Amino acid sequence: MTSEMTGPVPNKGVLDIERYEPGKSKAPAGVTLHKLSSNETPLGASPRARAAITAAAAHPELYPDGQATALKQAIAEVHGLNPANILCGNGSDELLGLLCQTYLAEGDEAIHTEHGFLVYKIQIMARGATPVVAPETDARADVEAILGLVSPRTKMVFLANPNNPTGTYLPFDEVRRLQAGLPRHVLLVLDAAYAEYVRRNDYSAGIELVSQSGNVVMTRTFSKIHGLAALRIGWLYGPEAVIDAMDRVRGPFNLNALAIAAGAEAVRDRAFVDAAVEHNSHWLEWVTGELTALGLTVTPSVGNFVLVHFPDTTGKGAAEADAFLTQRGFILRRVAGYGFPNALRMTIGSEEANRGVVSALAEFLGAATR
Repeated sequence: MTSEMTGPVPNKGVLDIERYEPGKSKAPAGVTLHKLSSNETPLGASPRARAAITAAAAHPELYPDGQATALKQAIAEVHGLNPANILCGNGSDELLGLLCQTYLAEGDEAIHTEHGFLVYKIQIMARGATPVVAPETDARADVEAILGLVSPRTKMVFLANPNNPTGTYLPFDEVRRLQAGLPRHVLLVLDAAYAEYVRRNDYSAGIELVSQSGNVVMTRTFSKIHGLAALRIGWLYGPEAVIDAMDRVRGPFNLNALAIAAGAEAVRDRAFVDAAVEHNSHWLEWVTGELTALGLTVTPSVGNFVLVHFPDTTGKGAAEADAFLTQRGFILRRVAGYGFPNALRMTIGSEEANRGVVSALAEFLGAATR
């Protein structure tokens, strides 16, 4: 050997992974913070979920139910599913990682789209597999581009629907066409983290397709519309064979007792979910219209966020806008790592936050609010 080993060596490819950078969460001292960088709901969590957390906290000395039975049953009840086809995880992030751990190995390939969730690439590379990027068309997944990249080494395809950070989506007919074009041994992963917000007749989160197929799974999260991001709760619906395989490699107590109890109450509180959808639908339309009126380009979104593109004019780009907004307490998300160096992603927040961002950007751009 030409050099002396100084310690353990990570697996091949691990040190090539770029760290995931969460959205900023701090404003300058003395300024009111409006955090609009992480797609968190402005309505908080269901009162029923909060009460469940309090009750579950009475016995922190006890291990949680390793199968998260109460949570699975609640999800199955609300969505009309068989609990045997559900696996719960420490956020959908853990479930995405478990899928890669279970089905990918060195030499395999997994496809994700050009502007897809960065965690896909991280988890693929962590298994020593190769991420393959499918180009998008108008910031939207392209079925033909994905199918054109399938090779004998392809084992998995990730599709965020709706996609983050663009807010675009594929109609269900297109998703079905994608699945029909994949070899049966290739697993199609439908990441439907924002599904509850979508109000389009041609959209489906994927439950029907999972039920009819042996190579499709759908992941969901409690971090967005349910307001339980701090508890890290996700769930996956898939064929029993996939659930069985993943269940063999997951941690035995991967969900804590507070998460199980709160999640079960949150998913049953349909009135709270409906209120969150109504709030988002109203302010998504308003924010999109107001920002467009300021001369900014907004990618049409069906999620709880908008991708805002800034002009190339010197001093008026995304970096300058981000600094301007931050000084006023409005924290948005830079998305250069997603391939949008001159855009910011804005979560739909409270009325105060939404109006404040529009007013601040009008000032930044030298325009007047309507």
